[in-house]
Amino acid sequence: MLTTLRGLILATEMAETVKWGFPVYTINGKNVVGLGAFKSYAGLWFFNGAFMADPAGKMVNAQEGKTKGMRQWRFAAADEIDPALVNSYLQEAIDNQKAGKAIKPAKNKPLLIPVELENALTENAELHERFSAMSLSCRREYAEYISEAKREATREKRLEKILPMILRGEGMNDKYRK
Repeated sequence: MLTTLRGLILATEMAETVKWGFPVYTINGKNVVGLGAFKSYAGLWFFNGAFMADPAGKMVNAQEGKTKGMRQWRFAAADEIDPALVNSYLQEAIDNQKAGKAIKPAKNKPLLIPVELENALTENAELHERFSAMSLSCRREYAEYISEAKREATREKRLEKILPMILRGEGMNDKYRK
C-alpha cells in the first residue's frame, strides 16, 4: 500500500521530505500531504484537508476537537486504492496549497488565568510584576499549564513548579526554543 501511494504522490510535482519521522510531500516548502503506516491501515494526511471537497467521503478528522485543518484518508487493504480518485484528491490538495488556503491560528483568544495562579499573583507583588511583564504567549502558556490539570493536587504541584520560573522571568517552554 505504501509503495503504491508513494508512487502516486511522487508522480505529482510535490517534493518528498521527512518530518516527524514520516514522509511528507511539499509545494514551495509548505506541507501538503503525509504518508504513514499503522497496524491496521496506511494513511494519507492532507494538511489542509478541511478545504477539500471530499466528494467520495473518504476523509476523517483523526483527532476531532483538536485538529482543525488536517484530514486523513485511511486504506485497510491495497485493493481499496483507486489511483484515479487518489490523484484527484492529491491534485486538489496541491491546488489549494498554491491558492494559499490554510487554517490560520485563532487570535485574540482571551487570557483566562486559573484561580490558583490568580491567588498566587495577588499574594506576591514581585510575582505579579514579573508575570505582567511577560509576553501574552508566555502568560497564556503558564495559565494553560495550570488549567489543563484535572485534579486539584496536580494543579497545586504545577503551580509550585512554575512560580520560581516566573520569578526568574523564564517562559514556560523557553528551554525548548532556539
